[in-house]
Amino acid sequence: MCSWVDCGPSSLAGYCSSSVSLVGLPWPAPGAAHLDAIFGHRIRSFTMAHVGSWQVPFLAQYLDFLAAGVILLASAFVYCGVHISSWLNRTFSAISLVVILFIVTLGFVLARPENWSTEEGGFAPFGFSGIMAGAATCFYAFVGFGAIAASSEEGQNPKRAVPMAIAISVGLVAGTNILASTVLTLMVPRHSLDPDWALADAFYQQGYSWAGFIVAAGAVCGMTTVLFNILFAVPRIVYAMATDGLFFQIFTHVHPRTQVPIVGILVFGFLMPLLAVLLDLEALIQFLSIGTLVTCPVVNTSIIVLRFQKSPPSSPLGSVSPGPVAEGYEDSSGHRRLEDTEQPSAPEPGQLRPALRPFLGFMSGCRPGVAVAWALRVLVVSAIILDCVLVFGNSALHLPPWGHTLLLLLSSVVFLLSLLVLGAHQQQRRQDAFQVPMVPLIPAASILLNVFLMLHLSSLTWLRFSVWLLIAPCRAQRHKDNRILNEERLDTATSPLVLIGRLRERSQKVKRASLETGRR
Repeated sequence: MCSWVDCGPSSLAGYCSSSVSLVGLPWPAPGAAHLDAIFGHRIRSFTMAHVGSWQVPFLAQYLDFLAAGVILLASAFVYCGVHISSWLNRTFSAISLVVILFIVTLGFVLARPENWSTEEGGFAPFGFSGIMAGAATCFYAFVGFGAIAASSEEGQNPKRAVPMAIAISVGLVAGTNILASTVLTLMVPRHSLDPDWALADAFYQQGYSWAGFIVAAGAVCGMTTVLFNILFAVPRIVYAMATDGLFFQIFTHVHPRTQVPIVGILVFGFLMPLLAVLLDLEALIQFLSIGTLVTCPVVNTSIIVLRFQKSPPSSPLGSVSPGPVAEGYEDSSGHRRLEDTEQPSAPEPGQLRPALRPFLGFMSGCRPGVAVAWALRVLVVSAIILDCVLVFGNSALHLPPWGHTLLLLLSSVVFLLSLLVLGAHQQQRRQDAFQVPMVPLIPAASILLNVFLMLHLSSLTWLRFSVWLLIAPCRAQRHKDNRILNEERLDTATSPLVLIGRLRERSQKVKRASLETGRR
């Protein structure tokens, strides 16, 4: 993720990932609400009575000390090493899966199809727009797969294991969320649910208080699992950024015995309880979702850029391009002679495909990667315009019907044409690493869909996220300047003139030493 250091989006992607995970650490708040529900909301009542409560936007109604304590306890376990935290994570994950199966099974038994009737609002009371807004807000449910990518260096066969693990985890999360939301809305009408502990509240309303207790306990286990995953991923993401120079170097320290990024665990393990105590859950979820949604288009853009670039050389000297090949022939006298014949080289990544050069000759004269870069820029801009037209429509753009239709058609045609231009160029193929299939189709579709979901979030969420990301371009530019300076120093130190001067100086010292030895 942070390998594309020249372009800036690598810093943005890494910073968004760390920000998403960092803000996601206050995630114990809903789990703490379920734990409080087990005790009859006595913890919340005690805190509000003796500490106080307030109604301030973006802040919690009361100080959630329970969630902060859970974060500190989980940080202590993660600090002890991978083995202890992994064992606890597997244990809580197994309990969570059993509880999910229990919820789905008993939920379908208690389901009442009339809860989806038109009298109760129907299957989709807010329409397609409401579904997309909910999907954008709940996108945080899929952030756990980042822990798999963050720990890819520790895998035995990451080329095969990482893509498979990500696909399986995303599929399981999607399936369980669909089933849970289905049984939830079939058991109880949606407008009668308590949003702080909806699943447990649904069973309580059905008269199954013992089932609500089991669901609350499972929610606590699920909260702990998510917390372990985030605490595992955040220090490693920040460690990778610090190693590449995109973050502060103090975060590169690793504990000599447990081999964990100790500074990241300590800093975030003590910083995140403050957010859990102070911030409102809805604000955290919105922030968490937009951070993930911003990261995905950046990563997909990086995939397209890297696919149409040359792969890095396997040796410091770089790869040698194929040159003239000597072939032999015999003349009339029987002597063998040599002639130089040019071996046709394979098309370079970023060049126009040879089969399309007769039809797209105007692009064959471009340098490798130039047409790809412009096509990618046009694709991203057209995707944003197309999504804005689809999401806001005439209500915000104030266009006549023919103008709205014309803008929709133009943006769609430009998006498809830029996609075809990208597909017309040669890609690099590597056998030693996993590569995303169907490029540029899959990354382009992902960019279009993620921008579509991002536009469904509130304007205040965008404002807070923009302020949060102000430091990212500054840090990326500073890293780029330092890297260029280091490369210039390295080039100066290894230039032929400097090396020859050093050899002459060293030879003169050797001669002087030998003369002094001979005199003695």
